[in-house]
Amino acid sequence: MWSGPRNISTALMRSWGSRGDTFVTDEPLYAHYLQASGARHPAREEILEAQERDWRKVASWLTGPVPEGRTIWYQKHMGHHLTDDVERDWIAELTSCFLIREPREMITSYIKIVPEPTPWDLALPQQVELFDAVRDATGATPPVIDSRDVLEQPERILTLLCEALDLEFDPAMLSWARGLQPTDGVWAAHWYDSVAQTTTFGPHRSKGEEVPDHLAEVHAECIGYYERLYEQRLH
Repeated sequence: MWSGPRNISTALMRSWGSRGDTFVTDEPLYAHYLQASGARHPAREEILEAQERDWRKVASWLTGPVPEGRTIWYQKHMGHHLTDDVERDWIAELTSCFLIREPREMITSYIKIVPEPTPWDLALPQQVELFDAVRDATGATPPVIDSRDVLEQPERILTLLCEALDLEFDPAMLSWARGLQPTDGVWAAHWYDSVAQTTTFGPHRSKGEEVPDHLAEVHAECIGYYERLYEQRLH
Protein backbone atom coordinates (compact mmCIF):
# COMPACT_ATOMS: atom_id res chain seq x y z
CA MET A 1 0.00 0.00 0.00
CA TRP A 2 1.68 3.19 -1.23
CA SER A 3 0.58 6.18 0.80
CA GLY A 4 1.61 9.69 1.73
CA PRO A 5 1.99 10.92 5.31
CA ARG A 6 -1.10 11.65 7.44
CA ASN A 7 -3.34 9.54 5.18
CA ILE A 8 -4.87 7.19 7.84
CA SER A 9 -2.16 4.79 6.67
CA THR A 10 -1.53 3.49 10.19
CA ALA A 11 -5.23 2.90 10.83
CA LEU A 12 -5.36 0.94 7.58
CA MET A 13 -2.34 -1.09 8.69
CA ARG A 14 -4.19 -1.79 11.97
CA SER A 15 -7.17 -2.94 9.91
CA TRP A 16 -5.17 -5.44 7.88
CA GLY A 17 -3.24 -6.53 10.95
CA SER A 18 -6.54 -7.64 12.49
CA ARG A 19 -6.84 -10.40 9.91
CA GLY A 20 -5.57 -13.75 11.07
CA ASP A 21 -4.03 -14.50 7.67
CA THR A 22 -2.04 -11.27 7.33
CA PHE A 23 1.45 -10.16 8.38
CA VAL A 24 1.97 -6.39 8.45
CA THR A 25 5.14 -4.33 8.04
CA ASP A 26 5.43 -0.65 8.96
CA GLU A 27 7.38 1.61 6.55
CA PRO A 28 10.33 -0.70 5.91
CA LEU A 29 12.19 1.87 3.77
CA TYR A 30 12.09 4.67 6.37
CA ALA A 31 15.71 4.33 7.51
CA HIS A 32 16.93 4.27 3.92
CA TYR A 33 14.94 7.41 3.18
CA LEU A 34 16.36 9.26 6.19
CA GLN A 35 19.91 8.28 5.29
CA ALA A 36 19.56 9.10 1.58
CA SER A 37 17.64 12.36 1.99
CA GLY A 38 19.17 13.70 5.19
CA ALA A 39 15.65 14.57 6.39
CA ARG A 40 15.55 15.61 10.05
CA HIS A 41 12.49 13.72 11.25
CA PRO A 42 11.65 12.98 14.89
CA ALA A 43 13.59 9.97 16.23
CA ARG A 44 15.91 10.07 13.21
CA GLU A 45 18.90 8.49 14.96
CA GLU A 46 16.78 5.86 16.66
CA ILE A 47 15.26 4.85 13.31
CA LEU A 48 18.64 4.69 11.60
CA GLU A 49 19.89 2.47 14.39
CA ALA A 50 16.88 0.16 14.52
CA GLN A 51 16.09 -0.40 10.85
CA GLU A 52 17.99 -1.73 7.83
CA ARG A 53 19.28 1.19 5.72
CA ASP A 54 20.26 -0.70 2.55
CA TRP A 55 17.22 -0.59 0.26
CA ARG A 56 18.47 -3.62 -1.69
CA LYS A 57 18.39 -5.79 1.43
CA VAL A 58 14.97 -4.42 2.33
CA ALA A 59 13.62 -5.10 -1.18
CA SER A 60 14.99 -8.64 -1.10
CA TRP A 61 13.16 -9.28 2.17
CA LEU A 62 9.92 -7.68 0.97
CA THR A 63 9.82 -9.86 -2.13
CA GLY A 64 10.66 -13.05 -0.25
CA PRO A 65 8.42 -15.51 1.60
CA VAL A 66 5.55 -14.11 3.67
CA PRO A 67 6.70 -14.19 7.32
CA GLU A 68 5.17 -16.35 10.05
CA GLY A 69 3.46 -18.66 7.58
CA ARG A 70 0.78 -16.09 6.72
CA THR A 71 -0.80 -15.94 3.26
CA ILE A 72 -0.97 -12.13 2.91
CA TRP A 73 1.80 -9.59 3.51
CA TYR A 74 0.48 -6.08 4.03
CA GLN A 75 3.34 -3.65 3.52
CA LYS A 76 2.69 -0.05 4.55
CA HIS A 77 4.92 2.12 2.36
CA MET A 78 5.37 5.88 2.13
CA GLY A 79 5.76 6.98 -1.48
CA HIS A 80 8.44 9.53 -0.59
CA HIS A 81 10.63 6.75 0.77
CA LEU A 82 11.27 5.82 -2.87
CA THR A 83 14.28 8.09 -3.28
CA ASP A 84 15.85 8.44 -6.73
CA ASP A 85 18.52 5.85 -6.00
CA VAL A 86 15.97 3.13 -5.26
CA GLU A 87 15.52 0.96 -8.33
CA ARG A 88 11.90 0.08 -9.07
CA ASP A 89 12.11 -3.38 -10.70
CA TRP A 90 11.45 -5.27 -7.45
CA ILE A 91 8.11 -3.51 -7.02
CA ALA A 92 6.74 -5.52 -9.94
CA GLU A 93 6.83 -8.57 -7.66
CA LEU A 94 4.34 -6.89 -5.31
CA THR A 95 0.66 -6.07 -5.80
CA SER A 96 0.62 -2.29 -5.51
CA CYS A 97 -2.32 -0.32 -4.14
CA PHE A 98 -2.59 3.39 -3.39
CA LEU A 99 -4.01 5.35 -0.45
CA ILE A 100 -4.65 9.06 -1.04
CA ARG A 101 -6.00 12.01 0.94
CA GLU A 102 -7.24 15.46 -0.06
CA PRO A 103 -4.09 17.66 -0.09
CA ARG A 104 -5.37 20.48 2.11
CA GLU A 105 -6.16 18.06 4.93
CA MET A 106 -2.87 16.23 4.48
CA ILE A 107 -0.73 19.39 4.39
CA THR A 108 -2.34 21.07 7.40
CA SER A 109 -1.78 17.91 9.43
CA TYR A 110 1.77 17.22 8.24
CA ILE A 111 3.11 20.72 8.89
CA LYS A 112 2.53 20.24 12.60
CA ILE A 113 5.55 17.93 12.51
CA VAL A 114 7.40 18.85 9.29
CA PRO A 115 6.71 22.57 8.77
CA GLU A 116 8.05 23.14 5.23
CA PRO A 117 7.05 20.18 3.05
CA THR A 118 7.50 19.90 -0.70
CA PRO A 119 5.16 17.89 -2.95
CA TRP A 120 7.79 15.14 -2.85
CA ASP A 121 7.64 15.06 0.96
CA LEU A 122 3.90 14.48 0.62
CA ALA A 123 4.52 11.59 -1.81
CA LEU A 124 1.92 12.48 -4.45
CA PRO A 125 4.40 12.78 -7.36
CA GLN A 126 5.86 9.39 -6.45
CA GLN A 127 2.41 7.84 -6.14
CA VAL A 128 1.44 9.04 -9.63
CA GLU A 129 4.77 7.87 -11.08
CA LEU A 130 4.36 4.43 -9.56
CA PHE A 131 0.65 4.21 -10.44
CA ASP A 132 1.44 4.91 -14.10
CA ALA A 133 4.32 2.43 -14.11
CA VAL A 134 2.19 -0.34 -12.60
CA ARG A 135 -0.69 0.31 -14.99
CA ASP A 136 1.64 0.35 -18.00
CA ALA A 137 3.37 -2.85 -16.92
CA THR A 138 0.25 -4.84 -16.07
CA GLY A 139 -2.35 -3.36 -18.43
CA ALA A 140 -4.69 -3.05 -15.44
CA THR A 141 -5.60 -0.15 -13.17
CA PRO A 142 -4.16 -0.74 -9.69
CA PRO A 143 -6.56 -0.18 -6.76
CA VAL A 144 -6.77 3.36 -5.35
CA ILE A 145 -8.69 4.24 -2.19
CA ASP A 146 -9.33 7.66 -0.71
CA SER A 147 -8.97 8.22 3.03
CA ARG A 148 -12.28 10.05 3.36
CA ASP A 149 -14.14 7.24 1.57
CA VAL A 150 -12.61 4.71 3.98
CA LEU A 151 -13.68 6.74 7.02
CA GLU A 152 -17.21 7.31 5.72
CA GLN A 153 -17.83 3.76 4.43
CA PRO A 154 -15.13 1.47 5.84
CA GLU A 155 -16.87 -1.83 5.22
CA ARG A 156 -17.89 -0.87 1.68
CA ILE A 157 -14.47 0.44 0.62
CA LEU A 158 -12.52 -2.38 2.26
CA THR A 159 -14.82 -4.89 0.59
CA LEU A 160 -14.15 -3.25 -2.78
CA LEU A 161 -10.42 -3.30 -2.09
CA CYS A 162 -10.48 -6.97 -1.14
CA GLU A 163 -12.49 -7.78 -4.27
CA ALA A 164 -9.95 -5.92 -6.40
CA LEU A 165 -7.22 -8.08 -4.82
CA ASP A 166 -9.18 -11.36 -5.20
CA LEU A 167 -9.42 -11.66 -1.43
CA GLU A 168 -12.38 -12.25 0.85
CA PHE A 169 -13.33 -9.34 3.08
CA ASP A 170 -12.91 -10.16 6.78
CA PRO A 171 -15.12 -8.26 9.26
CA ALA A 172 -12.16 -8.32 11.67
CA MET A 173 -10.74 -5.51 9.53
CA LEU A 174 -13.23 -3.08 11.06
CA SER A 175 -11.66 -2.98 14.53
CA TRP A 176 -8.36 -3.36 16.35
CA ALA A 177 -6.80 -3.13 19.82
CA ARG A 178 -6.29 0.30 21.37
CA GLY A 179 -2.74 1.59 21.88
CA LEU A 180 0.58 1.22 20.15
CA GLN A 181 1.24 -2.20 18.64
CA PRO A 182 4.32 -4.46 18.43
CA THR A 183 4.20 -4.09 14.64
CA ASP A 184 4.59 -0.28 14.85
CA GLY A 185 7.89 1.28 13.86
CA VAL A 186 10.13 2.84 16.51
CA TRP A 187 8.84 6.26 15.39
CA ALA A 188 5.32 5.48 16.64
CA ALA A 189 5.61 7.61 19.78
CA HIS A 190 6.14 10.68 17.59
CA TRP A 191 3.54 10.07 14.88
CA TYR A 192 0.82 7.69 16.13
CA ASP A 193 -0.75 9.51 19.09
CA SER A 194 -4.16 9.85 17.43
CA VAL A 195 -4.46 6.36 16.00
CA ALA A 196 -3.30 4.83 19.30
CA GLN A 197 -6.53 6.14 20.86
CA THR A 198 -8.75 4.39 18.32
CA THR A 199 -10.22 0.93 18.01
CA THR A 200 -11.99 1.42 14.67
CA PHE A 201 -12.30 3.85 11.79
CA GLY A 202 -13.83 7.07 13.11
CA PRO A 203 -16.11 9.40 11.14
CA HIS A 204 -14.45 11.88 8.81
CA ARG A 205 -14.13 15.29 10.47
CA SER A 206 -12.80 18.26 8.54
CA LYS A 207 -10.87 20.59 10.85
CA GLY A 208 -11.40 23.49 8.47
CA GLU A 209 -7.73 24.50 8.61
CA GLU A 210 -6.31 26.42 5.67
CA VAL A 211 -2.97 25.85 3.97
CA PRO A 212 -0.57 28.70 4.83
CA ASP A 213 -0.04 31.21 2.03
CA HIS A 214 3.62 30.33 1.61
CA LEU A 215 2.63 26.73 0.77
CA ALA A 216 0.02 27.73 -1.83
CA GLU A 217 2.16 26.53 -4.75
CA VAL A 218 2.87 23.23 -3.01
CA HIS A 219 -0.86 22.81 -2.43
CA ALA A 220 -1.72 23.60 -6.05
CA GLU A 221 0.79 21.09 -7.40
CA CYS A 222 -0.45 18.42 -5.03
CA ILE A 223 -4.05 18.95 -6.13
CA GLY A 224 -3.11 18.12 -9.71
CA TYR A 225 -1.53 14.82 -8.70
CA TYR A 226 -4.33 14.01 -6.28
CA GLU A 227 -7.09 14.56 -8.83
CA ARG A 228 -5.41 12.18 -11.27
CA LEU A 229 -5.51 9.40 -8.70
CA TYR A 230 -8.90 10.38 -7.26
CA GLU A 231 -10.51 9.78 -10.65
CA GLN A 232 -9.35 6.15 -10.45
CA ARG A 233 -10.44 5.41 -6.89
CA LEU A 234 -12.67 2.55 -5.83
CA HIS A 235 -16.05 3.93 -4.75
